[in-house]
Amino acid sequence: MRKSLLVLLLWAPFAMALLPPPGQRLDQPTQQAIQRFLLHNRILDSVLDLDNAPYIVAADAGRVLGANGERVHARGDLDPTQPTYGIFRRGRIYTDPQTQEFLGINADDIGTARFVMAGDLTTLAVQRVTQEVRPGDRLLRSPSPVELASLETPTAAPLIEGQIIDIPKGVTQIGVLDAVTLNKGRRDGLVEGQLLRVIKTGATVRDTLTGAPVKLPDERAGTLLVFRTYEKLSYGLVLSASRPLAVMDRFETAHQRQ
Repeated sequence: MRKSLLVLLLWAPFAMALLPPPGQRLDQPTQQAIQRFLLHNRILDSVLDLDNAPYIVAADAGRVLGANGERVHARGDLDPTQPTYGIFRRGRIYTDPQTQEFLGINADDIGTARFVMAGDLTTLAVQRVTQEVRPGDRLLRSPSPVELASLETPTAAPLIEGQIIDIPKGVTQIGVLDAVTLNKGRRDGLVEGQLLRVIKTGATVRDTLTGAPVKLPDERAGTLLVFRTYEKLSYGLVLSASRPLAVMDRFETAHQRQ
């Protein structure tokens, strides 16, 4: 814990250089971190978006598992003009921490496959795998890219408050250039390029003299950049952190409309 905090404190002055002034474009390291993340992470607004997608039936020669370089056979509406499909599996269901409303579903990245031949069963060649491909894994088109070169931070924004609800890469503590999942999206007014302040809720301690519980003040702990929005969820990138961040930390828009 002490070591990770020391790393964050030493990195903080350099991380501040990543913060884009309002109306300015992102620098190259930030763009690269976003591009790497988007290659392997996807949120779907509805479970049906995944359940109705084309699916893998079997691997070549009747094998039930596919690996890198093998051919797999799939059923569903696959477009021959779409050269590459992502292979995904149902992952975590996201719900709002306060209202328990369904917000979306995480599609776990399995790999990618290249279209080879159409037919009753479409043949694809596996190009990249993170784990073994299974029958029932779904095939999704590549999402529309984020235009990072022209992604600009708005000069003003309404007050939007929410929480970090997940760390897609599965770690427990969040540092600079890590991506996080937020429980607010397009319907709430979040836009790609929006800057957010992260706020850690003050702990409740006991007054040693009176015995009464006392809540310590909330503290600003970092800055996020919203780089991909969905209907009810968003992805944010940590641009600065003065202390370790964690799931359930709060956030609010960094620029309020005057």
